[in-house]
Parts: sequence; C-alpha cells; structure tokens
Amino acid sequence: MQDQLKIAIIQSDLVWENPKKNRKNFSEKIKGISKEVDLIVLPEMFTTGFTMNAETAAETMDGKTVAWMRKKASKTGAAIVGSLIISEAGKFYNRLLFVEPSGTITIYDKKHTFTLAGEHKVYASGTEKVVIQYKGWNICPLVCYDLRFPVWARNIENYDVLMYVANWPKPRILAWDTLLKARAIENMCYTIGVNRVGLDEAQNEYSGNSAVYDVLGNAITSIKPNREQVEVVTLDRNHISFYRNKLKFLDDKDTFILK
Repeated sequence: MQDQLKIAIIQSDLVWENPKKNRKNFSEKIKGISKEVDLIVLPEMFTTGFTMNAETAAETMDGKTVAWMRKKASKTGAAIVGSLIISEAGKFYNRLLFVEPSGTITIYDKKHTFTLAGEHKVYASGTEKVVIQYKGWNICPLVCYDLRFPVWARNIENYDVLMYVANWPKPRILAWDTLLKARAIENMCYTIGVNRVGLDEAQNEYSGNSAVYDVLGNAITSIKPNREQVEVVTLDRNHISFYRNKLKFLDDKDTFILK
C-alpha cells in the first residue's frame, strides 16, 4: 500500500481516426515524462477522436492498441488508462482500459452514451460500475458523459479516486469544470478529469481544461487550456483520511440501489 500516488495527465490533440499516429504521439509524450509515476491517464477515444464510425475505427482486445498499452505499462512501470473503440461479440463499446505493468487489464464500458451525438445508436451501453484496486488505492474510472450523472458516480464503494477521460467540447466546458469540482466535493475523493484539445473532423473545438481536484474541491493542477500539456501530480492518502475523519460527510450519505 502506498500513501502517495503519482499521476501523469496527458492533455493532447488527437488525429482523426488514425490510431497509428495517435499511438506515436502518445509514445513520445510518455517518453518525455521525466518523473517516475504510478499512473498515466489519456483522453477518451485516444486513438481516433470521438467518432461514430465504429465499423471502420474499432479494434479488438487482441488488437494493436491494447498490445501498445501493455508494452508501455510494462516499460514505464506505470498503469496506462484511456478509452478506445472495441468490437466484441457483435457490438461496439466505448471502452476504458486500465492496463497495469503486470499486463492485467480492467475494463469499464461507458455507461451513459452521448445521445446528443447519436452515440447510443452506435455503441452498446455498459452496465457495471468498476472500482479498481491499484497499489492500495481504490480508483473508480468513468467516461465523459458519465460526469453529468452523480448517482452513477456516488461513492458508495469507499473509493479514493474518481477518474474521467473525455472528449468534452469547448462550448460546454463550464459544465465540465463545475461538475468535476462537484464530484470531488460530494464524494470526498480526488477527482481527475483528462480532456483532449484541438479540432475534430466536424470542427468541434476542445479546450482541454484537464484538472485534478482534492476532496475539498481545490484544483491541485495548473494545466493550461487550449494547449497540449503533460503534468504530474501527487495524490496523498493522508489528505483523504484527515478530511473524511474530520468532516464525516460520507457517513450521512443516502442508501440506494440502482436498477
């Protein structure tokens, strides 16, 4: 068990539907991380951008990107996290992969598909919330639109870290900033949000605004919007335990069952 967890956040532009170029780009950015870290977080659909062309853009769990993630995790000694399009059993998923240096992979399929863009017509919705135990930390990974649904994210599992990977567009970035902070405060956990920058094929603009918030909702990163940037931040378990024991807000949480 580690009292601290070092996270590298990669805020990057994405090349539209070009996994090879995107893998190369992220390989270079990962190589440039000068500090030793435990976890490297990439955006949503980091190999393609947020495309609905799943039939041509999808990979499998035996494909090149999963192999690449395994290789990078093994080489860096850090877990690699990001989502990509996966084809499985005749369906397409916007699937987050948490790939550990050992090669162990935990998956989370995006629960709330983005109906405004027709994502629900292309991708199957996930049904299971996941909490990953990694180096003594409990991490709950979610994807983009999931951020708007606090009941799904509610901390009933006693997780330490809530993590979102995203392609969240600039016109609604105030919601991104506000909801990330709210999720941290209401769940008394560190909350990580990693978003892309740049323009996609449809000229949708992304400003990034990637950030990490502590349990009180304070930003502990200084990532600039509208630019590619890598930042390393340290999460401290004592910060969580101190404020949870002092304030005890989670002791008063509602009990419910999702159906």
